[in-house]
Amino acid sequence: MLKNALLFLSFWMGISIVVANPIQDILKNSGCKKDYPNANMLIVFDSTNVDVQESGLSYVTTHKLYKVFTPKGALELKQIIYGYDPLSAYVDIQKVIIYRKDGSIEPLDMSKVMDYPAPARGIYWGASEKMIEVGRLEPGDALEVFLFKKGFTYALLFNESGDDDKYIPPMRGHYYDIVEFWSREPVREKVYRLWIPKDKFVQYEFYNGEAQSSVTPQGDMMLYSFAKRNIKPMKREPWMLAMSDVAPKLLISTSPDWYAKSLWFHGVNEDFGSFDVTPEVQAKTNEILKGAVDEMDSVSRLTHWCADEIRYSGISMGEGEGFTLHKGEMTFKDRCGVCKDKAGMLVTMLRAAGFESYPAMTMAGSRIDYIPADQFNHSVTLVKLSDGEYHLLDPTWVPFLRELWSSAEQQQNYLMGIPEGADLAITPISPPEKHYLNITGSSRILPNGTLEGNLTLEAEGQSDGSIRGLFTRSAKANWRKNLEGEIKRTHPLAQITDVKYADPYDYMAGPIEISLSYKIPGYAIVSDENIIFIPFIASRVFQRGMAHMYQNTDLEEREYGFRDRCSRFVHLKEDVTLPKNMAATIKYVPEAETFASDIASFEGNCVLNEAGTLLQLDEKLTLYKRIYEPGDWTDYRKAVMAQKKFADEPVILKLTN
Repeated sequence: MLKNALLFLSFWMGISIVVANPIQDILKNSGCKKDYPNANMLIVFDSTNVDVQESGLSYVTTHKLYKVFTPKGALELKQIIYGYDPLSAYVDIQKVIIYRKDGSIEPLDMSKVMDYPAPARGIYWGASEKMIEVGRLEPGDALEVFLFKKGFTYALLFNESGDDDKYIPPMRGHYYDIVEFWSREPVREKVYRLWIPKDKFVQYEFYNGEAQSSVTPQGDMMLYSFAKRNIKPMKREPWMLAMSDVAPKLLISTSPDWYAKSLWFHGVNEDFGSFDVTPEVQAKTNEILKGAVDEMDSVSRLTHWCADEIRYSGISMGEGEGFTLHKGEMTFKDRCGVCKDKAGMLVTMLRAAGFESYPAMTMAGSRIDYIPADQFNHSVTLVKLSDGEYHLLDPTWVPFLRELWSSAEQQQNYLMGIPEGADLAITPISPPEKHYLNITGSSRILPNGTLEGNLTLEAEGQSDGSIRGLFTRSAKANWRKNLEGEIKRTHPLAQITDVKYADPYDYMAGPIEISLSYKIPGYAIVSDENIIFIPFIASRVFQRGMAHMYQNTDLEEREYGFRDRCSRFVHLKEDVTLPKNMAATIKYVPEAETFASDIASFEGNCVLNEAGTLLQLDEKLTLYKRIYEPGDWTDYRKAVMAQKKFADEPVILKLTN
């Protein structure tokens, strides 16, 4: 069924055709650089055949042909690399052939294929890579690659048997796939064909575009075919949504619905004993909860202990990779793990404290679509409180953060692994007032242009986390330097004369507050006629707490949705006193602006007192979401540009004495 040798699978007008493959003729007729002026290479065809067994085990062959247009394209093809996890997949680079532009053909020596541990950082699960060196290619050359794979993406329970049982997916008998129909380089034709037993229920959907498709009976199998021609690279926009949210893709699955996945996820972890409470875990839980005043205090203490005391570092531990969470006993002993280990540790401790708790799966960074193909990369925790509702906790994303569930994950899909089963859900929007950044201060301009002043910064939620990171993400010896760096980033001559703040690690005592005094020589231009300056607090200080200020507002329109770090509220306020015995009138200040919508709002102005001796800045910005639609850009951009105007345009005052 899966015959690949020198065949090119074409799919046109809904009819599957197998054509003898004179590769050189195909290359000759595939187009040239002038047909693809911005491309470094052309993927002439990308063909995938999948043979699914009754057990869910899949045998996959791919056949790809690349045509090189530029030296950069040649460099990108200097080696063929394919990553996989030996616990759950087998990969074989079967054949690689170079077609030189002079007509010569060079099959590579497949004994030169290397199999080695994949480079890793933070997660060391024994992943491997297979690689073969292609060597020097030139524009006009082509490369044909045949690859075979069996197995699945995620490792689950380690199986030492030498047969194919280890490659059967976790939900035995089921199959799913997520097929990208997009590419950084143009694709002349992409074909995906799936043979699967007739008795298996299959559902699929093609998102963000269209493809030709057909379903054909073939004996006791059904053949599902999908093809798309002339795939062009998608335009990328700053801060756009994940490519999988906006680019063409196929989701296909035999799982009936998300409820089935939820029940399976619950069952596989309970059967494994992932959350069994040991005497050591019980004792530590009791110690942590000593003095807790209510259920939220208890939940907070346990969440932050798991967040702060379990180091994020994953190593291969045999049983319990992938969907099956390692036992709390193991994580408690090792004091390290990845998201699922931290989440599982919290479930275990919550159960030790008498709470009803379970794990959940989510996808950090992109959307989960409704076809139940496994679109997960992150694990979190659920707890049922006295209100009878399940609440999300994330010990991975809240180390040294005052939140229990990171609002950087708002508007994010998740699936609960609970006894009654659950449908796909989405986290709500977090109100911007829970993520405020307030900076208030006063300053004085001296006759020589030096600016002296002080400010107080207060932040909460995700804004608190961004500012607190100056301390918690670095050694104590660097704290002062980090604070000075925030000022010197925009004002290199600044001198910090005094700083006050509470213990940054005592984050549950309240929102972070920083007070500092500063001096900046030559900050303002003071002449016989004018004083020119930008109010210090408006001038992008502590911009780390205002991610929106990094947005590229040059774009007038967006084709795709975009995202911010979090919803937020920013209030900047400053009183600037002019030099002694000087008074002025306004020659130019950034124009006052006030507008509001359910996407964003802004209110800002600079006013001079009647005596002409004190300039007062006051600006407020509110951004209401994390994930935005393309049509939201107009209001979002307007608000951000208004704040940037006050940050970049100087005040010009005309002296009157």
